[in-house]
Amino acid sequence: MKTRFLGRSGIEVSALGMGCWAIGGPFWGGDQPYGWGEVDDEESVRAVHRALDLGVTFFDTANVYGAGHSERVLARALAGSRDEVVIATKFGGTFDESTRQTGPQDGSPAVVGRSVRESLRRLGTDHIDLYQLHINELPIPDALELVPVLEDLVAQGLIRAYGWSTDNPESADAFAAAGQHCTAIQADLSVLRGSFEVLPVAERHDLGVIARGPLAMGLLGGRYTADSVLPRDDVRGLSPEWMTYFTDGRPTPEFLTRLDGIRDVLTSGGRTLAQGALAWVWAYDPRTVPIPGFRTVAQVEENVGALAHGPLTPSELADVEKLMGRG
Repeated sequence: MKTRFLGRSGIEVSALGMGCWAIGGPFWGGDQPYGWGEVDDEESVRAVHRALDLGVTFFDTANVYGAGHSERVLARALAGSRDEVVIATKFGGTFDESTRQTGPQDGSPAVVGRSVRESLRRLGTDHIDLYQLHINELPIPDALELVPVLEDLVAQGLIRAYGWSTDNPESADAFAAAGQHCTAIQADLSVLRGSFEVLPVAERHDLGVIARGPLAMGLLGGRYTADSVLPRDDVRGLSPEWMTYFTDGRPTPEFLTRLDGIRDVLTSGGRTLAQGALAWVWAYDPRTVPIPGFRTVAQVEENVGALAHGPLTPSELADVEKLMGRG
């Protein structure tokens, strides 16, 4: 229960990873915030150290998070521990580090070599364990042009394996079939919503499944009610179209209603709501490695505490699926 393999790569990771989007701090696309508000870098470092102490070995970030800042903070926190951890980052985002403004996405073969070297520099390492395409809707023919480039990066020793953060099963299938060292798909997956069609593709190709958004962008942390209003410098406070868990800075009523229906099952056995949500992910598909976000030591401790409880039991999982109308 405590570890997983990232698919056919054989790379072993803790069954729970840490998603490092929030610790990147603010970044923007024009007036649209893409970060989670201001962060305390020292608390972020303490939180990563606490995760290491508790047995977490998998950390997932992206070049664009905080316009490079997440990678830099992670490098500080992992100094002296590089050989003990698996680092995943992503490419495809463009940005200006000085202004923290994002530019257009770029998944062209020409940009990959430069992007990987920039991430290596920010991360303070000589290799990236898992390098992921970060453009969900990139056309499949364009993505397949990246496979020889990524395979060459493996041959050079700059990356160990690669994958795609996509919710499209056809994309996942094509990418995995084309690339020997494609080993993981990162997909949206929480008890409230998920890219469920990707999971059979992962099983067919022996891919690891990295579950992003396992706490529904914080909604499953138990802090938010119908009266909650998030600040405008938070991506959830000025919600882009894809941020369906929050609307106009408030939790979306539909998801609050769904959550109320399953709360008792998720919190059974002494679990917190967040721990129950992570337990559902592990029970739903044993390949999954959920990567909840964090900004504080307390959040890390609560999330890692889910490992002690383990997955939901088969009967608990069946109850949740029935209540959600999926069973």
